Amino acid sequence: MTINIVAADSHPIVLMALENLLSSEPDLHLSALCTNGAQCLDAVREHTPDILIIDIAMSEMDGFEVLRRLADQNPSIRVVLFTASVDEHQLKQAMRLGVAGIVLKCMAPSFLVQCLRKVVAGGQWFEKVSSGRALASMLKREDGLRQVSGILTSREIELTRLVSDGLGNRDIADRLHISEGTVKVHLHRIYRKLGLKNRIALGCFAREIGLV
Repeated sequence: MTINIVAADSHPIVLMALENLLSSEPDLHLSALCTNGAQCLDAVREHTPDILIIDIAMSEMDGFEVLRRLADQNPSIRVVLFTASVDEHQLKQAMRLGVAGIVLKCMAPSFLVQCLRKVVAGGQWFEKVSSGRALASMLKREDGLRQVSGILTSREIELTRLVSDGLGNRDIADRLHISEGTVKVHLHRIYRKLGLKNRIALGCFAREIGLV
């Protein structure tokens, strides 16, 4: 079976490398090379590929915006992110958008070929080092949020995050549209509930459980 592929990346040298790599694989057919999001959307409409290889960082619209637009246009397409790195936020977006594989550009070319074959067969392929770190961070954050949600209110959690970001009481008050005195009341309650003494300890606590 021939696997029909469209590839999108803002860097022509990357597309050239992909073309050279895939042309040596008899079951992989590269139908189109695209340098921006608009071209990618047109190519998918024209070729109806089995797999889309796309970078996150794209000109005009990023890879995630392309995938959001493709959700209605071609929901059956399998997507592989071929990118320089992936962080926790990007991993979350990829999962929400149904990305089937992630391969980093620093990896051996053979990994991309293996990924494509696994993905078209219905499997998933996530690069372990970077994706693993992002996934671990995401899970830690979600576990920390569950832990603290049983102690603090949603407003207190929001305020804790702002304190951890280094905002002072006045800035927090402006951000939340409350008085500075109300901020102090909230902080006093948070310190009491968590058994902490000051905002430095609160920031350390928030970072330790992955809340920020």
